[in-house]
Amino acid sequence: MSKSREDVAAMREEYGSRELRRANLSLDPFVQFEQWFAEAREVEIYEPNAMVLSTVGSDGCPASRTVLLKFFDEEGFVFYTNYSSAKAKEMEAVPLVSLLFPWLPLERQVRIEGAVEKVSTAESLKYFASRPRESQIGAWVSDQSSVIDSRALLLNKMAELKTKFKGGEVPLPSFWGGYRVRPQRIEFWQGGKGRVHDRFLYARAENESPQWQIDRLAP
Repeated sequence: MSKSREDVAAMREEYGSRELRRANLSLDPFVQFEQWFAEAREVEIYEPNAMVLSTVGSDGCPASRTVLLKFFDEEGFVFYTNYSSAKAKEMEAVPLVSLLFPWLPLERQVRIEGAVEKVSTAESLKYFASRPRESQIGAWVSDQSSVIDSRALLLNKMAELKTKFKGGEVPLPSFWGGYRVRPQRIEFWQGGKGRVHDRFLYARAENESPQWQIDRLAP
């Protein structure tokens, strides 16, 4: 076995620079998320809105990838993608997903689980119009997740579309838009000394009550 493989077991960081106590938690997980998200931005974590999206396909096999959070409120967490992509097909087959925000410099992570649904065309159009022009054209270029022969094909298509849309607005592709994750469970994790971490789980009541049940979990 190579030395680099042996060294993996010895890699260890001691946590404990912060703590999370029940008395300091908001009763509303969205308020708590907003507070932590603001702190992640304040310490200039690289792309604090980057989140790991995990889906399950019709074959039962899980898949994960990083996407960018573009909006959140009490209704849920919104991101955008190609409706023909692998993740879109998986969400259509099993409309349940999880999100993970790994804010490692703060020794924190937030895990979200819930149902996923498409946002309205109006919402997608509003966000699409705010994107840089090259990103708008990029949405037209890629048949996401499909097999391609070379990068040159993408670049050639990009050049063609720049010419096609020159001098005018780039329209919203019919195959591109947003998804909203409506959470049923949101967990806040704070690293602790000796691996005695702080974990608090917010869960929706089964009767669809607007209230959230909050429980401390063993680390």
